[in-house]
Amino acid sequence: MILQNQMNVKIEPSWREKLKGEFEKKYFVELSEFVKKEYKDGFVYPEPKNIFRAFDLCLFDKVKVVILGQDPYHGVGQANGLAFAVDEREAIPPSLRNVFKEIESDLGKSLVYASCDLSHWAEQGVLLLNATLTVRAGSAGSHQEKGWEQFTDAVIKALSQERPGLVFMLWGNYAKMKGAHIDRSKHLVLEAPHPSPFSAYSGFFGCKHFSKANEYLIAHNQTTIDWL
Repeated sequence: MILQNQMNVKIEPSWREKLKGEFEKKYFVELSEFVKKEYKDGFVYPEPKNIFRAFDLCLFDKVKVVILGQDPYHGVGQANGLAFAVDEREAIPPSLRNVFKEIESDLGKSLVYASCDLSHWAEQGVLLLNATLTVRAGSAGSHQEKGWEQFTDAVIKALSQERPGLVFMLWGNYAKMKGAHIDRSKHLVLEAPHPSPFSAYSGFFGCKHFSKANEYLIAHNQTTIDWL
């Protein structure tokens, strides 16, 4: 189990160093016990090895862009540890399909091969972070208010305080609430409705977050993200 105990969390070393204080707190001890019991008693996503995959693929000092999601997908075989992403063998979820549509419109280029795994973004410095990192199968929101939100708040605070010139993409009201922990005087915060089919036409389409992110990175002497 990736959450063996509060002092032995299997997370990438640079993140372990930045977040080590969290693992000793009462809420995280209780969260660890809750998550371990959930995996033991039923089906939980993602696979235990992928709970901290977003951190494993995007080291603390390599982060350039943060995209915030809410819960992992709760369907069989979908969640892979990266917000909005699914494994290549899975059908592209509606929200991610809308993200790809906006990329094509924003950048004026067609996605020749839309990789729904999104690991190619993570490896370039995009932290694909869900607010809660686990979910019970078939039960959206089932692991909310168990401690994950406090942990991911700590992630955002650490990035905001210790890293300069990051881009945060906040899609939907849930993500926007997490934005309270971002210092907007030193980072670019981009907000839009969620890319879900229920809200994408209310302002997600046309938000141009992907070109805006790259323009900001160029202005801050950083390499851009290849979104295609």
